[in-house]
Amino acid sequence: MSAVAAVVLLAVACGSATRHETETPLRSNALMADSAKTVVVRLAGPDGKPKAPESVSKVVKTDAEWKRLLTPEQYRVARGRGTEPAFCGGLLANKEQGVYSCVCCSLPLFSSKSKFESGTGWPSFFAPFAAENIVERVDRTFGMERTEILCVRCDAHLGHVFPDGPPPTGFRYCLNSVALYFTPFTALK
Repeated sequence: MSAVAAVVLLAVACGSATRHETETPLRSNALMADSAKTVVVRLAGPDGKPKAPESVSKVVKTDAEWKRLLTPEQYRVARGRGTEPAFCGGLLANKEQGVYSCVCCSLPLFSSKSKFESGTGWPSFFAPFAAENIVERVDRTFGMERTEILCVRCDAHLGHVFPDGPPPTGFRYCLNSVALYFTPFTALK
């Protein structure tokens, strides 16, 4: 394979090419109070465990507001449904104990307790922090069908989930580091 062909394949695999996402919901937040205004989520307690479900406002901003709040790469991935290059994300090698939250709205999405080394080049988890906190939808880009995962509170693109993970779930939630930020359990209040 030539170097140019390898770069083109890497660009497509990493999402650098233009993406056109579908809007087909696969699994929505079944506890939505008013889908346009509020959602039911589970926040993190001081012990790092999910609290009881509670209703919170959806986070809705204009593209201009998101561009002011996020770095260009965060905006490209989380708002533009892009993908960061494999083995480049800042949270891939993180071994600390804590919670991974949405970079756009701070909703807890994944816990270090479900993180595992998948060898794919992206942080991988076998379960979300709380099922209520994510939404899945069908993604038919690049001539394949995958399951995209989004933050239920602000619709940020997080990555994709695949049915090839370890026990106990058999799922691999493959995430973009740039769509998340990490908080150690010791810093939770």
